Amino acid sequence: MAVNSYYSRKLHSLLGVVPIGFFLIVHFLTNYEATKGNGAFIKQVEWIHNLPFLFFLELLFIWLPLLYHGIYGLYVAYQARNNVTNYGYFRNWMFALQRVTGVLTFIFIVWHTFETRVQVGLGNVEYEGLGELMHSILTQPVFATLYIIGIIAATFHFCNGLWSFLVSWGITVGPRAQRVSTYVTMGLFVIMSIIGIMALAAFMDPNFTAKGV
Repeated sequence: MAVNSYYSRKLHSLLGVVPIGFFLIVHFLTNYEATKGNGAFIKQVEWIHNLPFLFFLELLFIWLPLLYHGIYGLYVAYQARNNVTNYGYFRNWMFALQRVTGVLTFIFIVWHTFETRVQVGLGNVEYEGLGELMHSILTQPVFATLYIIGIIAATFHFCNGLWSFLVSWGITVGPRAQRVSTYVTMGLFVIMSIIGIMALAAFMDPNFTAKGV
């Protein structure tokens, strides 16, 4: 049982970085094109949509890894014993936040996927209309706030998870290497959060659908 748990956690950690982390970065960069207008954003969406074997690529490298990482992550979060009230060290807080943001991110991904990709799959929205759909969602203050929380939770969970990945896989062994990786991963968290929020702000722009068409 302990051996199975070891390998399950290793796989969970690996999938969180590759391919899920890679997908998250690509997704953020795609959405960032919204800062150039709806036309630029849709051009990126169409490029992805025209990739060969897209369904199988998404199934193997996005949806199945996300499903495993999300469900097993909820199990890990349920089992976790946080001790931040007794030991208020930095890494203890990061441990607790990793679990909290994991749950928030899982909920956010399910909701965001239903609002966008599922609607495309059901034929309610065309790929060309995704920009307008995001604009209509984010012009509602409550949804915009939830998206901001979701973006920050997802970026923190990935970046702090990257730190844990480097430790658990023996890449950053000593205290100095782990301290440096803390600075690097938290810097990445700030950069990705800014990119994500800039994309949201672009979608919220009243003139978004008229820009760059």
